[in-house]
Amino acid sequence: MFTNCLKNNDELSVNQGKNVSNVEIALFIDQIKSNIWIFGIPSWLFGITDRSVAAFADGYLSYIELFQLFTASFFFVSWLYLKPNESFNSNDLGASQYQEYVARTQANKLQVRKLHMISQEYILPFPYLCQIYHLLNLKHLETVHNFSLNNLKIFQISQFQPTNTGGIIKFQTILDSPANPLRIWRQPIVEVDLILHTPYTVELSIPVYNNKRIVVLFNAFPLNDSEHQFFIDIYSDLEWPKPLLQIILHFASCLTLFEDLPYLRALADKNIGRLFHLSRASNHETALLFKRFVELYASSGEATKLLKGREEN
Repeated sequence: MFTNCLKNNDELSVNQGKNVSNVEIALFIDQIKSNIWIFGIPSWLFGITDRSVAAFADGYLSYIELFQLFTASFFFVSWLYLKPNESFNSNDLGASQYQEYVARTQANKLQVRKLHMISQEYILPFPYLCQIYHLLNLKHLETVHNFSLNNLKIFQISQFQPTNTGGIIKFQTILDSPANPLRIWRQPIVEVDLILHTPYTVELSIPVYNNKRIVVLFNAFPLNDSEHQFFIDIYSDLEWPKPLLQIILHFASCLTLFEDLPYLRALADKNIGRLFHLSRASNHETALLFKRFVELYASSGEATKLLKGREEN
């Protein structure tokens, strides 16, 4: 449900964006037409007045002057009937569809806000690339988080799909121990999604019981070559009491971050830059998403600038 809600919200946002652009263009054209029409009224009145003054100045109205007055008056009346119609109004189908998109998008945004459980924000004294390498390496679920995940094992990689800005990897995890506390959340074997949305945003989507999910969004933004800002947002459609669920998720998030710190510190003390060269990136299936990051971003952009800055220091 949560994934579908996010997907529908994204689709509606795209459609709404297209509709907004179409409406804005139509309104802009309507405004130009209306301004030209309004400007034409005093122009025609000035022309008729000028011809009238010139025609009656000598006290005699010739056939040519009468024809000119008639022609100017005819065109003036015609101009009044040429008033442009608005392409979008309250009764127009396009406007009603636009309003429908806005209403549906707002409803989806409200639903996403309801699913939001917790937010955490940190400034960590480690290079941004250390965090990215850690987030995208699946083996770290078994090693770095061995304690908090109670010997969780990656069973197999079931799918990997590159995208224009990142990629999606689906993998099955297994809970070996019958006493693993994670069993209160999920089945012993589930398929987890790890998604690289942008060079700064990673999503971890975990299925739980009864088609419910817990989704964790990680956002890491470099502040300089030795620090980064780290945001953790967790969403869930679990029908647990929200205050209780928030307490559990805050504790779990703090515990996993505490486990991260020694590993991130060890990475920061090494030459992390060598890991971000395509020729040196691991070809192991658990590192496919990290290799995708290297393909897209390590050869240019922010990652390269940070690497150069670190090497110069």
